[in-house]
Amino acid sequence: MTVMEPMNAPRPTPDAPARPGPGEPRPYRFPHFVTRILSNGLRLMVAPVPAFPVVTTLAVVEAGATRDPRDHEGLAQLVTRALSEGTRSMNALELTTRLEMLGTTLDTGADWDSAIVQLTALSSRMEDAMAVLAEVLRYPSFPEHELERLRAERRADLAQLRAEPRGLSDVFFSRLLFDPSSRFARLAGGDERSIERLSRDEVVKYHDTFYRPDATALMMVGDIDVETAVRIASTHLGDWAGKAPPVTEPPAAQRHAEPRVHLVHKSEAPQSEVRVGHIAIPRFHPDYFPVVVMNAILGGLFSSRLNLNLREQHAYTYGAHSAFDWRRAASPFEISTAVETAVTADALREIVVEFTRIREEPVSDAELSLAISYLVGVFPIRFETTAEVAGGLANVEIFRLPSNYFDTYRERVSAVTAQDVLRVARTHLDPARLQVVVVGDADAIREPIAALGLGPITVYDPLDDDGVV
Repeated sequence: MTVMEPMNAPRPTPDAPARPGPGEPRPYRFPHFVTRILSNGLRLMVAPVPAFPVVTTLAVVEAGATRDPRDHEGLAQLVTRALSEGTRSMNALELTTRLEMLGTTLDTGADWDSAIVQLTALSSRMEDAMAVLAEVLRYPSFPEHELERLRAERRADLAQLRAEPRGLSDVFFSRLLFDPSSRFARLAGGDERSIERLSRDEVVKYHDTFYRPDATALMMVGDIDVETAVRIASTHLGDWAGKAPPVTEPPAAQRHAEPRVHLVHKSEAPQSEVRVGHIAIPRFHPDYFPVVVMNAILGGLFSSRLNLNLREQHAYTYGAHSAFDWRRAASPFEISTAVETAVTADALREIVVEFTRIREEPVSDAELSLAISYLVGVFPIRFETTAEVAGGLANVEIFRLPSNYFDTYRERVSAVTAQDVLRVARTHLDPARLQVVVVGDADAIREPIAALGLGPITVYDPLDDDGVV
């Protein structure tokens, strides 16, 4: 990577007018929604938004990757990907043709906490669209030849992931952050060994076990009223029967209780992929709002401390970022960047400086104001389409948020103070558990990193997740 020159903003001339300040944010209300529970336990959340002649229907099922059996990692994602490969009455081509005739596409996927099936169609075609979505949810056929194609695609994805330093750093960061007993220590989509164990019988069993009405929430957002939504959902999903097992969150213990450095050796690599972090709080936590503001100041915005330090001041990188990967269970906190090999240790030193500084002194009024103004200002932009509103409702369901979460979001962000930021930084950013993962030339970077005193250093073979050099 070529190290760029520091960027200097043009200076205003003496006669230039002062830059206007931000105005007061306009009032905003998240679309009103109503929740109904069908007799079979399915939760229906309806948000009438008549300004658009479409309806987004999004099904959220308690069938995420945390449900994967041990040594069968990737099963949840394989099931969701295979949902659109045919049903009891349509093969994959016929299903695709049917969706095209409705003017829509079917989106499926699974993350750690849930699986989703979603489509958006004209409100005049909503009845037909729901019939298709219900059949995909309830009666997928899981043809063997399509499953083998999906397994092959996953193998190709893994090969690319392990060949590319950015993906490799993410693989090792998760594996080395969580205790080996935790589901979170293994890839959500499975690895080369687990993928081979995912037979059609396993796929069918998983679907039959977890795809049940009492484990499903259905969001309908757009040009539809509550009564019509209840009628359509009842017609196509009301006779769906069965009970899903209770949800059990996986353990989320950290693998190493003390600071450590993990170097994944890529001989003669011209740059290093850096990950720094530890396990933090779950999504539904009383400190969520001050933590969001704190992270925005530390590394969540382009004007954050990490980015201004590593990019603007030192020109070590094109960008440095921090984030919480929010989950129902304990969520990882991670700082990430890519730097030239020669400045890897220098970049790590500055990351630790900023990690420490935000815990030691209150942030400035200007930093706090900028972070709050950004978070409050962009909030309405996140919900401009029916699909985005449906996604917001899905988060309410997945993370078990209060029903007034969106109506109070801006108020609660605006109420965060500098002392709140300092308190949550001291409480939830823990230097005593900080894990450093670097994918790069270990021969070139080990000695300079050791001089920083960040903890014992272990070198790994990139071709073996557990291989120590």
